[in-house]
Amino acid sequence: MTTLAPPPAVAAPPEPPHEPTARPALALAGAALCVLAAVLLGFAANLTVVGHLQHARDQQTAYDELRRQLALGIAPVGQRDYEGKPLRTGAPVALLRIRALDIKEVVAEGTTSEVLMSGPGHRRDTPLPGQAGTAVVMGRQWAYGSPFNDLHNLPTGTRIELTTGQGKAVYEVTGLRRAGDELPAPVTGGQGRLTLITATGAPYTPNGVLRVDAKLITPVQPNPPRDLRAGWITSAEEALGTDDGAWLAVFLWTQGLLLAALLTVIAYRVWGRWQTWICAGPLLAALGIADAQAITALLPNLL
Repeated sequence: MTTLAPPPAVAAPPEPPHEPTARPALALAGAALCVLAAVLLGFAANLTVVGHLQHARDQQTAYDELRRQLALGIAPVGQRDYEGKPLRTGAPVALLRIRALDIKEVVAEGTTSEVLMSGPGHRRDTPLPGQAGTAVVMGRQWAYGSPFNDLHNLPTGTRIELTTGQGKAVYEVTGLRRAGDELPAPVTGGQGRLTLITATGAPYTPNGVLRVDAKLITPVQPNPPRDLRAGWITSAEEALGTDDGAWLAVFLWTQGLLLAALLTVIAYRVWGRWQTWICAGPLLAALGIADAQAITALLPNLL
């Protein structure tokens, strides 16, 4: 009697791979890390490469605009434009040249941190260069083109040229001042002085103020009527001032960056690694730079 062999054992079907479940806490932590990395990288880029490129672009734009206004005879000569409207903050008002330091910069109206990202700024409560009184121009020491980084090397007698809507004004350096140094004698009627201001200290860590005084050696130009008197500016426009109004921009850019980071984490889990970073990387970098620029406005304006 023959016995039947038992049927071969059928292998059990392989279990499907276990898909990790998305955990909201991990997703939020990943998004927070993305935000932190984007802001830190954007901050470093803003104070170095990107900031210098932005300064060069803004200077070229301001130079073209100032040259156009000078050619048409409508360049600013006071606190109002040729239409009689208050001069807007950031408007080009003068071309600064210091040949000894190879400096050629367009000076804008205003001295807030945001204005000084584009180049030197004219303190709004002082006369324009070439006019009677003391004209004050501020510029950054290291960031955004570092236009005034070498002011401490200016020797006495150096010529400084500024071109405005009233023509070219030439100044001669009379000395440098730091905290505790003796103040120069007040200017009297019919005399003009220029004071250039920047920060002192190690790179990106300002700890004081450097002032360069220069006397006007060309004829004094007339002063138009002034709406803004001496001292009528905000603390954000003073030397080493910070702009508290930038907090709103920081909040909005951070919100946008956080939303983009959350979407990036979700896409990473659903879509894949390389596809996600190819699409999300440029967006996170751009938002990080924009957020870091808004944060930079909270730092001292002469940085």
